[in-house]
Amino acid sequence: MLRDRVVNLTTPEAVETFLSEHPTSVIFKAGTCHKTMQGFGNLQAMLEPREDLMVGVIRVVEWRAASNLVAERTGIVHHSPQVLLFKDGAPVFDLDNWDITPDALAAGFSQLPEGQRASVATPAGRSDLSPYLQVLDQYLSGVIDEQRFEYVYTTMFRDDATLRSNEEVEVLGSIFGDVDRHMTMHMMMAGRAVDTGLREKAARAYDALKAMATQEPQHA
Repeated sequence: MLRDRVVNLTTPEAVETFLSEHPTSVIFKAGTCHKTMQGFGNLQAMLEPREDLMVGVIRVVEWRAASNLVAERTGIVHHSPQVLLFKDGAPVFDLDNWDITPDALAAGFSQLPEGQRASVATPAGRSDLSPYLQVLDQYLSGVIDEQRFEYVYTTMFRDDATLRSNEEVEVLGSIFGDVDRHMTMHMMMAGRAVDTGLREKAARAYDALKAMATQEPQHA
């Protein structure tokens, strides 16, 4: 399971150790908005079947020194989100921001030959879905109206840099779709909601997220 192969790289020393122990591997620099969530979702799809690859994650705002070391060591200008692929300790491919797409990642991963299955750390649990469940519950129960829900939910999703599974990202994005485009349209319409099926979409998302939140993680 991918989550078991993710290592947080919080210091420059952690970066050096990670690349020493896993010379053919992936480093993902996480930013502070939904581009990170969506970029990691695309990366996850490539990494799930690649049980030979470990993934080092750097939360740039919190672990800036680690991010700076990667930039200095590779000569690759920093961006976030950013994916860097390493082969035998050297960078061979990188992508930034909205360029982290399935097709682009496939081209990069073709440069990394499959190796032995990586030894993994203690399995981690599912990411926290409670903020979304809370605002969905407030909307569906009538505590907040449609306009307030639309603003709170889309803002939360836009600013969410959590490294979530593809399954979670798909459900979270099922209500409003492309959040940037939706928020632009929202402003153009002076805050008037135009989606007559919003409540039904919200209810489906709530049920799916509730099931995920109570589901025991599956481990290989």
